[in-house]
Amino acid sequence: MSRFTTAFAFTVLLAVGAASCAGAPPSQVPGQSGASDRVAAGESAFAQELARRTFDYFWETTDPGNCLAPDRWPSAPFSSIAATGFALTAYAIGAERGYVPREEAAARTRRCLEVYLAAPQGPEAERVTGYRGFFYHFLKLSDGTRHKTTELSSVDTSLLFAGVLFAQSYYDRDEPVERAIREAADALYRRADWTFFLRGPDDPPAANLPASKGLAMGWKPERGFESHDWVGYNEGMLIYVLALGSPTHPVSREAWDAGWAARLEQDWGEYYGYEHLAFEPLFGHQYSHVWIDFRGIRDDFMRAKGIDYFENSRRATLAQYAYAQDNPAGWAGYGGDIWGLTACDGPGHATGYSVGGEPREFWGYSARGASPIRVRDDGTVAPTAAGGSIPFAPEIALPALQAMKDRYGTHLYTEYGFKDAFNPSFTFTDFDSKSGQVVAGVGWFARDHLGIDQGPILAMLENHRSELIWRTMRKNPYIRAGLEAIGFSGGWLEE
Repeated sequence: MSRFTTAFAFTVLLAVGAASCAGAPPSQVPGQSGASDRVAAGESAFAQELARRTFDYFWETTDPGNCLAPDRWPSAPFSSIAATGFALTAYAIGAERGYVPREEAAARTRRCLEVYLAAPQGPEAERVTGYRGFFYHFLKLSDGTRHKTTELSSVDTSLLFAGVLFAQSYYDRDEPVERAIREAADALYRRADWTFFLRGPDDPPAANLPASKGLAMGWKPERGFESHDWVGYNEGMLIYVLALGSPTHPVSREAWDAGWAARLEQDWGEYYGYEHLAFEPLFGHQYSHVWIDFRGIRDDFMRAKGIDYFENSRRATLAQYAYAQDNPAGWAGYGGDIWGLTACDGPGHATGYSVGGEPREFWGYSARGASPIRVRDDGTVAPTAAGGSIPFAPEIALPALQAMKDRYGTHLYTEYGFKDAFNPSFTFTDFDSKSGQVVAGVGWFARDHLGIDQGPILAMLENHRSELIWRTMRKNPYIRAGLEAIGFSGGWLEE
């Protein structure tokens, strides 16, 4: 099929749519409770309400005709392919929980996969949605093609594919719509040429590790590969699982060993008494875990450390909680149950304001976090930081979310659950924040909900409640193949 034929088909679809290492033992964790108590907390009235509201965000803001999930709402400047991956995951959660009939969730999912399969692909800079089976990070809401000069994104496509493969394994009934979902999901994943993101001898080396043989973060038709590869501990783990598990265009184990894993040892450190692989914003400890159950399975690095990546994320969560309780910078609102740093919106770039008698600097959208490597904190808290960590440490994550709702009410919590972020220290009403509202004496609150932050709240709450996504993805042969190709073993991989 030519690119122009494909583009025509995509236009038609859119038109129709328009119509064990050192660390504090559990007994030292504040608020630690028994397993049955934690599950009960996950089934509390608040947890059930939060799940339903966050599901409604994806169901009601994502166009059912073209599956272009907005990057953020209500501003909705463009669509995010990563948010679409979370939307696909949300639809199945809604079907499982009875929020919507399974048939409706399946029909919308089928439609979504057909749209992306028919979307125009090519090396051109405009009027395409992707290239080599991958997709541009942001897409125009008007026609689903590349938004401005956004990059062809390996990680955001991976987040989309994770939702696609989850749908493939979840919709397993022998009936036409669910068979079509499985076939379309297979076609989307098989089409992606993961070797494309390996730098050739004529390409500039990666800036973060010149000797890297890993996967590039992105590509633009105007200039080629982005400057960095996926190297060191971060959310890129998911990319490598998918890239090594491909049955059509896989990369070799060398990409993992000489790319992502090449700098793991220097990312290992201790923070507030917890030894773990460090990455300061919590999303890096969460995204891959949304779809992959890392409990009990280990690669070579974690095998040598005596823990697994799930335990690593638990330690990172507890370390960040301890940082917030210590609150070395003296930010307002920290302590008690309020904590959580990750990538999120902020008040905007502002200087010349003081908190606690000290001059401070504030930022707009930024990757905030705290680790032994660096601390980046301007007093802005993101509910998704706690929400995406619910399975790792429910005894501190769920109370944090409850406290945020109780303390800040409708400033922060709406019909779609939590807005993206808030900053109790930023009470400066003379500042014209473009991203939210300053409430006198209370703080700054984001205007928007973000799809990539809503997604982990809903998905990880569901994994805590029922392990739905983990159980489903354990059945997916591509996920298993990728993990085994990397060298993961043990746990459910041995079943």
